[in-house]
Amino acid sequence: MHAIDFAAAFRKIVRKGGCNYVAVFFLTACLSPAISAPTTAATDIEIAVQLADLLRSARTVIASKQNMINKPSTGDKGLTGAIVTREALAIFHKRSSGPISFDDPNALSDRLLRAQIAAIGEVVDENQSTINRPGIGFKGFVPAVFARLVNERFKDKVGLYAEIKVTAPMELVRNRKARPDHWERENIRNKLMSPDWRKGELFSAVAKKLRRKAFRVLVPKYYGKNCLSCHGGPKGEMDITGYPKEGVKAGSLAGAISITLYRP
Repeated sequence: MHAIDFAAAFRKIVRKGGCNYVAVFFLTACLSPAISAPTTAATDIEIAVQLADLLRSARTVIASKQNMINKPSTGDKGLTGAIVTREALAIFHKRSSGPISFDDPNALSDRLLRAQIAAIGEVVDENQSTINRPGIGFKGFVPAVFARLVNERFKDKVGLYAEIKVTAPMELVRNRKARPDHWERENIRNKLMSPDWRKGELFSAVAKKLRRKAFRVLVPKYYGKNCLSCHGGPKGEMDITGYPKEGVKAGSLAGAISITLYRP
């Protein structure tokens, strides 16, 4: 088992190099089916942290576009998959020491990141009718829905090797698809929610999933101030999405990004 500071781990692993959305998307379409399996726990953690942070970066973009997406007087918002991907990568790069460098097209990390980048763009492009629908104030294309769709598309692409899910303690789960499995539930409660757990630390362990040997990681996420309009108080009041508010406070645990890397 490993407990690692998220920011420190991420700064350590990101390699300097150049890339742009067009190049990345082209590389994604031309993937070789043969990839290298992770060899050490450290390598697995590095991959998991990258995947979690890129997903968080994409969610940040969608969160920042909510006023535009929900503007009923505007039809075409011009919010394409290429734009969201480019902005997500910019945030990803800013949080790290430099941009992603795809050095080995056969490496697991490279293939998974390309699949995630492609999934982000595809989900946005496939939801243009929702994003651009005029006369509707709330479109429902919120960060949580977006992330779930991206993770499902990611699984379609590389589910043999990895999966990503945003989950939470059962009392905070709104969508049945986000319910934690036994391993997630136990370790969110006993590790991430423990008073002794250092805020921001991830938890990792070798554990089976669906009878397959896997390296599993939980990256904690916390409620920000902008989350409180839907998840804050008063507890039980309906939010804009039609769910009762949980009454949480900024900085409290919202759940975790659960990454599974299957091993041969």
